[in-house]
Amino acid sequence: MQNAIADLGFERPTPIQEQSFNVIAAGKDVIGIAQTGTGKTFAYGLPILKNLAYNTQDNPRVLVLVPTRELVVQVVEEFEKIAKYSNVRILGVYGGTNINTQKQAIADGLDILIATPGRLYDLALTHVLQLKSIQKLVIDEVDVMLDLGFRHQLLNIFDLLPERRQNIMFSATMTKDVDDIITEFFIKPERISIAVSGTPLENITQERFDVPNFYTKVNLINHLLRDKETYNRVLVFVAYKRMADRLFEQLEEFFHGECCVIHSNKTQNYRLRSIEQFKQGENRILVATDVMARGLDIDNVSHVINFDTPDYPENYMHRIGRTGRAERKGHALLLSTEKELDALENIEGLMQMEIPLLQIPESVEISTERIEEERPQLKERHNPLKVKNKGDAYQEKSEKNSKENLGGSYKFKIAKKYKKPKTKGDKNYNKRNKNKKR
Repeated sequence: MQNAIADLGFERPTPIQEQSFNVIAAGKDVIGIAQTGTGKTFAYGLPILKNLAYNTQDNPRVLVLVPTRELVVQVVEEFEKIAKYSNVRILGVYGGTNINTQKQAIADGLDILIATPGRLYDLALTHVLQLKSIQKLVIDEVDVMLDLGFRHQLLNIFDLLPERRQNIMFSATMTKDVDDIITEFFIKPERISIAVSGTPLENITQERFDVPNFYTKVNLINHLLRDKETYNRVLVFVAYKRMADRLFEQLEEFFHGECCVIHSNKTQNYRLRSIEQFKQGENRILVATDVMARGLDIDNVSHVINFDTPDYPENYMHRIGRTGRAERKGHALLLSTEKELDALENIEGLMQMEIPLLQIPESVEISTERIEEERPQLKERHNPLKVKNKGDAYQEKSEKNSKENLGGSYKFKIAKKYKKPKTKGDKNYNKRNKNKKR
């Protein structure tokens, strides 16, 4: 491990790594609260690998749960870096890929399993994956998992794990749902809090613009991104998938070949390729939704641009944490419309600071055009089912169109009006004919 750390060029640990190493190595339950970008993966990875003895058994001994597929790939890479000179077997599993291939890899044996909750539970139900040997459970970005609705899957997974295990949880924010899980499943956990939940990193410069609408935001971003030297690696966050595609199309017109996009409707290969191209510098601009870019460790992101103001202030904290990683300088910009000012107040309330307001440059065109979501919604007035006041325009129904409720006798009246044709097969007809003959 020391050789691997030397290869990575690490000289000193980050605060969360320094304070959590001995506690995790001692086998205690741990809750780590630290801003995103402070090295939480190595904070639990190093002490776990230090105490993981060589073993030939096939079942995993360490389970790491993360919310997204991209995070599985990233955490596997981080573990492989520090396990470079050891024979530890590491495997990552997630949905959207062939489950039979993953079953075969599990059957070949492993020591550390890194997984998303959904695919892990599917594998556990097939009985190919046995969780009875798990000694350490790590839940990374637990607040995100609960936001994504993984609570029930987490509880189901807890039922499959042995009761005697070490629980390790890391998160950038502490919410009530997170606290409920801690109370229910953790045994006298030791809390390691590097900063109050919601405290931004001091090395990230934050600024904001008041912008009237979508197309003005696009014009402003185009103006800023023309400075390629300053904005050399930019991560642009949007609220939802449709907006991501819409903004990507706009930016691609001005910066052709410099943009890429990731959201959950894209295929796994497309998403991984977009992230890799952004990491390698082939694409300068990455447009992403909150979930896709949560927890991603991308070096040297010069700017994070919040194209919209997130409804939940915790999401803003995660967004800006993509820049200024590993104690580097970072820069975050926030674009807000009038409708988003309440969300802005919540963000400033969580951070207990005001974000400095910048004026839109004069050369940026202020558009009056609005997208569908920004247009006023015309609601049809309530039309009463019954006419209360019969005016001149009210007409009584004609006798022809008036219907009479005939009740149960209706079928008899119809039968009388439309009689069945008399045939030789009609019993009554035959009976009457016999009586006439007599």
